[in-house]
Amino acid sequence: MKISFIRTLSKTLVLCSSFGVLLGCSSTPDKLIPADLGLNPGLLNVRLAWTSNIGPVDFQLEPKAVEQGVLLANSVGSIVSINTANGAQSLQVSLGEKIASGLGASTEVAAVVTRNNELITTLSGREVWRQKMLAQVFTAPLVAGGRVLILAADRSVSAFDAASGRRLWLLQRPGESLVLRQSGVLLAVGDTLVAGLSGQLVSINAINGVIRWESPIASPRGTNEIERLVDLVGPASRDGSIVCARAFQTAVGCVDASSGNLIWSKPASGSVGLAGDSKLVVGAESDGKLMAWRRSNGESVWVSERLKFRRLTAPVLLIRSIAVGDDEGNVHFVSPIDGSALAYLKTDGSAIVAGPIMAGGMLVVVTRNGGVFGIKPE
Repeated sequence: MKISFIRTLSKTLVLCSSFGVLLGCSSTPDKLIPADLGLNPGLLNVRLAWTSNIGPVDFQLEPKAVEQGVLLANSVGSIVSINTANGAQSLQVSLGEKIASGLGASTEVAAVVTRNNELITTLSGREVWRQKMLAQVFTAPLVAGGRVLILAADRSVSAFDAASGRRLWLLQRPGESLVLRQSGVLLAVGDTLVAGLSGQLVSINAINGVIRWESPIASPRGTNEIERLVDLVGPASRDGSIVCARAFQTAVGCVDASSGNLIWSKPASGSVGLAGDSKLVVGAESDGKLMAWRRSNGESVWVSERLKFRRLTAPVLLIRSIAVGDDEGNVHFVSPIDGSALAYLKTDGSAIVAGPIMAGGMLVVVTRNGGVFGIKPE
């Protein structure tokens, strides 16, 4: 297998993974051809409400639902707002720099990290400050509580004042020499910051950067650095205080963020994040199988192989279905009861690289060619 390495500013080696940047990093071997989808089952009423285009997206964009609709960014550094009611697009700001990771946003503040390794924060559509990062960043910034929080490729976590850009604290931990060139886990749970560091979920005091607890989803094993790689990949699935996450190609597990107790961990071989609700945790394996686990104890609920050998995105749970995108631009809707096919919708033929995400009652997906599609599910 061909594997490529990229050296970060902090001398950390970065292993490219399932976002499809390189052949050796793809989640499905090219020689395995997926089965034809056949006729649309049409068991769920889904319709394309509007389309837009923001320009090519060649990084792991994480759309952010905001009051006005959804906030997006493209590769050349434009941050765009789209009204999910009608697809109307407005340019928030043009940074003039290629984006490496993004986007983090609150009501008025948005943050991205450029390929020049600068964290740039905007307020109400204008740049307010930028800071040089010490290591590469592949995870979208988290904007919360007046802070911009960063998970870097050297497994450091840092906090900046959202208004001034002043660094408030830095949590630096030793780690393995390899990390994934892929979005990790970084989310707020109450007043606690939960981050994925190696194979562990770690709770951090957002005020001062002090670790509160650590809980392993998976532990390193194997005889070489590649086999021992157990980074957590985003997105994680949160329901109340229960956070469930995937360790790359190793396991899926859930932790009670109020105590740090590991509830369960099960072997799994996937490379994209999870979705879930109070009952289910759902994820796509690297070979395209969709799997559902019982959130309370990790028992297998169902496995669907209909989308096998398709490169799938992380899923999203809707009221009556589960939506997931693939690398041919299809958005699939399956039953949360047994994983059976309900419907599918074609976009522009290029890979779904962002979303699906619910924003303003609309399911939004973004393709590599920059197509933005607002889908109204039943």
